Amino acid sequence: MLLEGLKVVDFSAYIAGPGTAGILCDWGAEVIKVERPGGDSMRHIFGDLADALDSNPTFEVDNRGKRGIVLDITKPDGREALTRLAAGADVFLTNVRPASLRRYGLDDKTLRAANPRLVYAVITGYGLEGPDAHLPGFDVTAFWARSGIGYMTAPKGAEPFNRTSGLGDHATSLATVSAILAALYERERTGEGRLVQTSLLASGVYLMSSDMAVQLKLGRVASVRPRDNPINALSNYFRTADDRWLVHNPRGTGGGWEKLAEALGRSDLIADERFASGKARRINARALMVELDAAFAVLPFAEAARRLDAADLVWAPLQTPADVAADPQVEAAGAFVDIETGVGNETFRSPAAPARFPGADAKSRPRAPHLGEHTREVLSELGYAAHDIDAMVENGAAA
Repeated sequence: MLLEGLKVVDFSAYIAGPGTAGILCDWGAEVIKVERPGGDSMRHIFGDLADALDSNPTFEVDNRGKRGIVLDITKPDGREALTRLAAGADVFLTNVRPASLRRYGLDDKTLRAANPRLVYAVITGYGLEGPDAHLPGFDVTAFWARSGIGYMTAPKGAEPFNRTSGLGDHATSLATVSAILAALYERERTGEGRLVQTSLLASGVYLMSSDMAVQLKLGRVASVRPRDNPINALSNYFRTADDRWLVHNPRGTGGGWEKLAEALGRSDLIADERFASGKARRINARALMVELDAAFAVLPFAEAARRLDAADLVWAPLQTPADVAADPQVEAAGAFVDIETGVGNETFRSPAAPARFPGADAKSRPRAPHLGEHTREVLSELGYAAHDIDAMVENGAAA
């Protein structure tokens, strides 16, 4: 495995932090997940259903393959154990608010003083500096709403809407993995670790950076328009005769216009003066949408797909999660991995980290740890005697 020998302490909860450590774990790192008493809130997201399923798929995707322990950092023995873990680690990852970490002596300066090679990665909602750095932040607040993504996603005039959870968290996971690996590369040259930090807010701004670059340069940016009033009618969603949707995306502003018209059996539109140039098609985008909608509406999805492929046009079906789960190309792209249940050879599928290493791809991954499953094992490895561990469990410092 690529990261074999890398030791990571994952003192984080919810999604962005555990997702970061989960990717590192998938790639071979040894990850110890440290939870507070009661466990990561994501363990309980499915409530009683998680017990019925014997697992929580939302928790599993970010925590598979890790070892799990429980420590209470409000107690001296719990803090001491976590400090010992960090002293022998390559990476310490957290999304606990910095003020709390400083209060308990778990901040980057303290831990890196004891272990100068430590890469200390902290994930926040809004960053470590600025007037709102202290605020709590979640995916929907810091990433979706405040970064501008929520506004830019809804058509102009539409009311704001919520979207599925974890989108910004997992984007931030990818950013944090990149930052950690860059710091580890630097450590190979300098021998010293460093503080790295990412935020949901900055991840959101970067993900919409194509639009944001226009805003910063020109002082304004185009809004998203409703489907029936596009800027470019060729770049849109269309419904087929059997009530399925697909999206067509032209190469450039007008690339493939003639091919599209011919594929739809509407070569007559090419000579129509309303659509004879890119400028004309923009001016008459609504009228062109009417024509394109009518052309797609008489074609079954399979026939529309055949014609678009034959013309080498860029398109894709609009798929539901159920469609994605059954899509052979998604499988072939390595987007899923099998998770071992621990019962015989039973496994279940879960999303894979979005990178492949031909010849070194993991065929399956161990399940996520049960709450406190490895506490005694890990504390023993740190040098704690059995009676010391018993005392820590007794006083609530560990579980």
